[in-house]
Amino acid sequence: MNVEAQFGRFGSGASVMRLEDRALVQGHGQYTDDVVPQGQLTLMFLRSPHAHARVASVDTSAAAALPGVVRVISGAELKAAGVKPLPTNPMLKRADGSPCATAPRFALAADTVRYPGEAVAAVVAESADAARAALEAIVVEYEELPALADVLAATAPGAVALCDAAPDNISAEAKYGDAAKVDAAFAAAAHVVRLTVEHQRVCAVPMEPRTVLAMPDAASGRLTIRMSTQMPSSLRDGLCALIPGLEAKNVRVLVGDVGGGFGMKTGMYPEDVVVAWAALKTGRPVKWVGERGEEFLSTMHGRDLRNESALALDAQGRVVGLKVTSLAGIGGYATPAGTAIQLMIGPWVSTSVYDIQNVAFHFKAVLTNGSPTGPYRGAGRPEAVYNIERLMDEAARVSGIDPVELRRRNMVRPEQMPYKNPMGQVYDSGRFEKVLDEALALADWKGFDARAAASRARGKLRGRGIATFLEWTSGLAFEERVTVAVNGDGTIEIFSAVQQMGQGIATSLAQLAVDVFGVPMEKIRIVLGDTDRGSGFGSAGSRSIFVGGSALTVAGKKTIDRARDLAAEVLEAAPSDIVYEAGMLKVAGTDLKIDLFELAAKQAGARIDVESTSAVSGPSWPNACHICEVEVDPDTGHVAIDAYASVNDVGRVINPMIVRGQLDGGAVQGIGQALTEVVVYDRESGQNLTGSLMDYALPKAGILPASVKTTMDDSTPCQNNPLGIKGVGELGTIGATPTVVSAVADALARAGRAGRTQQLQMPLTPSRVWQHLRAA
Repeated sequence: MNVEAQFGRFGSGASVMRLEDRALVQGHGQYTDDVVPQGQLTLMFLRSPHAHARVASVDTSAAAALPGVVRVISGAELKAAGVKPLPTNPMLKRADGSPCATAPRFALAADTVRYPGEAVAAVVAESADAARAALEAIVVEYEELPALADVLAATAPGAVALCDAAPDNISAEAKYGDAAKVDAAFAAAAHVVRLTVEHQRVCAVPMEPRTVLAMPDAASGRLTIRMSTQMPSSLRDGLCALIPGLEAKNVRVLVGDVGGGFGMKTGMYPEDVVVAWAALKTGRPVKWVGERGEEFLSTMHGRDLRNESALALDAQGRVVGLKVTSLAGIGGYATPAGTAIQLMIGPWVSTSVYDIQNVAFHFKAVLTNGSPTGPYRGAGRPEAVYNIERLMDEAARVSGIDPVELRRRNMVRPEQMPYKNPMGQVYDSGRFEKVLDEALALADWKGFDARAAASRARGKLRGRGIATFLEWTSGLAFEERVTVAVNGDGTIEIFSAVQQMGQGIATSLAQLAVDVFGVPMEKIRIVLGDTDRGSGFGSAGSRSIFVGGSALTVAGKKTIDRARDLAAEVLEAAPSDIVYEAGMLKVAGTDLKIDLFELAAKQAGARIDVESTSAVSGPSWPNACHICEVEVDPDTGHVAIDAYASVNDVGRVINPMIVRGQLDGGAVQGIGQALTEVVVYDRESGQNLTGSLMDYALPKAGILPASVKTTMDDSTPCQNNPLGIKGVGELGTIGATPTVVSAVADALARAGRAGRTQQLQMPLTPSRVWQHLRAA
């Protein structure tokens, strides 16, 4: 195949098979647990059986004396060694202006446990069996305290305070907008709709649990950490900030294959600190692999909000005011991300694709006796979009305006771009009505009545739902560093600090490299996950391609410019006369030329090295319209999704197959929240009642219908990066949840239960739906 054909086949826009997959399907992948260095020790944690208790004493003497036990670590020992507590969010404040309130979160609880499963001790042993035996020999005396299972319990009068600095259990809060102006708009409105919306707590369940391997090297004084993380540089810096004497120059974080992240593998966990400290103290490699039960108890959870929302409209259906009051359960400790997601990031998209400027928002982060919350696919945006879409549907029922028409009347128009929403966020581009019309056609919106009649003939209730929405992407990290090495052996090695976690990022980056260099893909080597090679933000907030891919393109172009200068010396021509094309550097108008790799072989070290740091100018705003049709069994309340269609504006598409996979996979996670998933804490004891896959209902493959239509509209490129790309990883999750709930609400309304639609709460399990159908 000639170079031009290779370029067209493997560059951006082509559905190239994922480069990562061959090794994985052949069993040659390398996850953290696959690495077993000589002398490796096993670390296991003893976790609190209580949701809230004082730790009166920890006796480790019997455990330490058992055969095979190398060390037993307590919270008191770590505190005495000067290991600092994990950080909180310095940007957020309480109502009185005091800092975000939280109890110090130590890597091992020393004084008080604040959620079930919080680690109180750790055992380092020669084997897993020895470690387990030692855990059972540790004696901990607890003084049990009242448990606050949810935000209502935590904010009730007389509730026990989980933190001295927050006697009301409000860690931080934020207000936005003009409450008086909004109240006036509501007083004069033709239509007002109010909703209480619960966003249940959910848990990410990646195939690979968290895994950490810390390997000290006495000769160099360095600590190498292999782990499953989305943000290796952040992990390195976080450890160095907490462990005395540990410096970034002496820590290397390596990340191989990652079996899923979904946001919960961002940042630093207490377990990471303990494993690193244990390796430093024992002088041997130490590994911890989270068991599935541990992951349900102790990973960052997502969502957990209770919102009181209201929408006011004039007689023509134009929105004149939006109110949202929110209590966000952030768990036993306020994490930087957990508070920012609900008090900052979610609010940024609260008005979504709609031209609503008159808002009054009041958001509170509430301490509860649950696992701390943090990023979970969408991170604040799904909650905000769910609120406004539910309000739009109920407003359509109250006003009598068609739900599609109501959305259309309130959309931001293309001529308003760039558009600043009431939170000060600027949408650079978007043609929301165009995407809406494409989705209506894709879903055969007008043919619904015939399908509803067919469902009735089968004894089923049919409903259709729609969501038009956008999201913000970037993680507020707009800069990325990339290094490029053109090697004399005929390869181009590119390092980026973005991180693969099963989403195919290496393939997409390689396709962009093919675009720039015009060489066959087999000559491209993408290197990720090594802090010795470079530092960066990592992968979160759907930023990997629109930030990392843009940085790669800039670095590639700089490399070609450098090659032109070098070729000019070899070919004795001016750099401006050197033309680069498909791996060849030519002197314009002559037959003088030199191959890029031949040129590299002539340089010192037989390579051309270029380091580049660049930034995009702002976030991207992908948007979409999702439409769903469901059948509800009136006898059982079971909800079956019969059809699902979506049109997604993600800007320029690098690999359609990968993008479609991200959109559909994301939608399944959103459907899971709508229909099946919920983390349940017992209201009395605070125990996690959904701590296994027997109790936590993940969506199964059969939850998707045979008819799933997913298309991408790439006609509206992002203006904030040189590639025109918009983030895609979370878009499907954000749209699926309101779309499915909208469809179920529509089915109830068509069955004469319109009065029950405002009371729908997720997950819409068969029993819940059946109760709504049977209610008076």
